[in-house]
Amino acid sequence: MKFGVIGWGLRRSIAKLAHAPEKGRQVVALADTDGDAHVRFRDEISRDVANVDDFRDLFGLGLDAIFVLSPDFLHEEHAVACLEAGVPVYLEKPMAITIEGCDRIMATAERTGTKLYLGHNMRHFPVIRKMKEWIEAGYIGDVKTAWCRQFVSYGGEAYFQDWHADRTKTTGLLLQKGAHDIDVLHWLCDGYSKRVTAMGKLAVYGDIQARRQPGESHTVRFTGVWPPTSLAPLHSVVDIEDISMMQMELDNGVLAAYQQCHFAPDAWRNYTVIGSHGRIENFGDIPGNAVVRVWNSGQSGYRERADIEFTVPDIDPALGAAHGGADGNILEEFFRYLSGEAEPSTTPLDARMCVAAGVCATHSLRNGSIPVEVPGLVHEGLVHEA
Repeated sequence: MKFGVIGWGLRRSIAKLAHAPEKGRQVVALADTDGDAHVRFRDEISRDVANVDDFRDLFGLGLDAIFVLSPDFLHEEHAVACLEAGVPVYLEKPMAITIEGCDRIMATAERTGTKLYLGHNMRHFPVIRKMKEWIEAGYIGDVKTAWCRQFVSYGGEAYFQDWHADRTKTTGLLLQKGAHDIDVLHWLCDGYSKRVTAMGKLAVYGDIQARRQPGESHTVRFTGVWPPTSLAPLHSVVDIEDISMMQMELDNGVLAAYQQCHFAPDAWRNYTVIGSHGRIENFGDIPGNAVVRVWNSGQSGYRERADIEFTVPDIDPALGAAHGGADGNILEEFFRYLSGEAEPSTTPLDARMCVAAGVCATHSLRNGSIPVEVPGLVHEGLVHEA
């Protein structure tokens, strides 16, 4: 198999992992408008590769698939063009930054019959897989409610020093950062959001006056500057929220909530799901340390010791360390999907519905926390009910 890549930025790690000539898989071409990206590409992959500025020049190279790893606001344009050219697509999350963009991508994939795979790697985290397995096995009964809270210690560096801080490029962090978690909540609860409401504000980073000039280059880091008020300079435009929270009513009656804070002193993501007969939680998400716990017997007062407990084992080194082995897992599924041996864990509709929930929640947040109905998908005579 031979692959092309659009965009050699933060998610180039997934393409680097896909490049395995010893397994018959090679990344052979890059499209990027940044000359420095081409230099990194040749250094990190091979000198014997094709480099182009216009992504359309990839279409005549006989590629088996293209990894669309460009910035979020370009996903729609790049994915649609690849699908129209008949080249299978690995599309990094979020699918697009608007509901209309997602619908256009899905309509193009259905009309052309070209394979479309969504890069929601959180569904491949071992800790999430274990939670899904135990929920489906009935360990907590029928799911009734769930929530996720996320502390993002590196949020300032990752999202407020580059284009992510500009809502015209991202919509907002409930979509850009929350797409992972909204999708996981949908998956664990087996439903899609049908009504959302949200609130949030730019509480810390809006007070920092040091800004970059428009167009000034920047390298994103994830070290976690402390205190957050010392982070400078920020992107030239900062008009997204650094703290957000949303509530979701799912189409199966489950109530869920998601919270994120980008000026926390630590990084932590916790999912809690409560059913008619118990509660399941994750404590950490790094293999070797992450623990999944289930409480499904009654007792007054909090019990630190759970009824059932599972420590997620260390990953197979062959899967790579990125995202706890999830990147290696999702790539293996992608390769099987291309060869017709497997179906995706995340469907285009799944990806579209988490974007729709994030977009609608952002509208609610910026309009007095009004409840917003999440639209189902309707195009070309096909109706997909949310």
